[in-house]
Amino acid sequence: MNLMAESEVVWAASMQDTPGTLANKLAALAEAGADLGFIIARRSPEKPGTGVVFVTPLRGDREIEAATEEGFSATSHLHSVRVEGQNVPGIAALITGKIAKAGLNLRGFSGAVIGTQYVVHLAFDTAETAQQAIATLSEARPRQDPASAS
Repeated sequence: MNLMAESEVVWAASMQDTPGTLANKLAALAEAGADLGFIIARRSPEKPGTGVVFVTPLRGDREIEAATEEGFSATSHLHSVRVEGQNVPGIAALITGKIAKAGLNLRGFSGAVIGTQYVVHLAFDTAETAQQAIATLSEARPRQDPASAS
């Protein structure tokens, strides 16, 4: 089984915790032509009444200009790796195990299965660690059923 691991730039924006704020920010990006592959939005418990939204990818000047107007900026403290491939039972354990065996510490993990494919977004504290993760995962050639490994 092959997988693809690549670096991605994550854009973040603060927002008010009110109905429609997220919808408005996403609509502005959509109007600029953004085809977002990943979105996370959440409240900020440390700052009541506010939230944060993370999106990726943004491509081209028009999308980046719209994002900037909506308060988004490319994160300099969050380094993300997008991993995708054919889903098999235990794939999340396999990916995180390879990362751990390489001595790399995850900042965050988000993943989903869509049909027969999985997509995972791994967050790291440094660009160097993210690049090491890409190299580690690119070397990986997992078995079809990692759950059956002895």
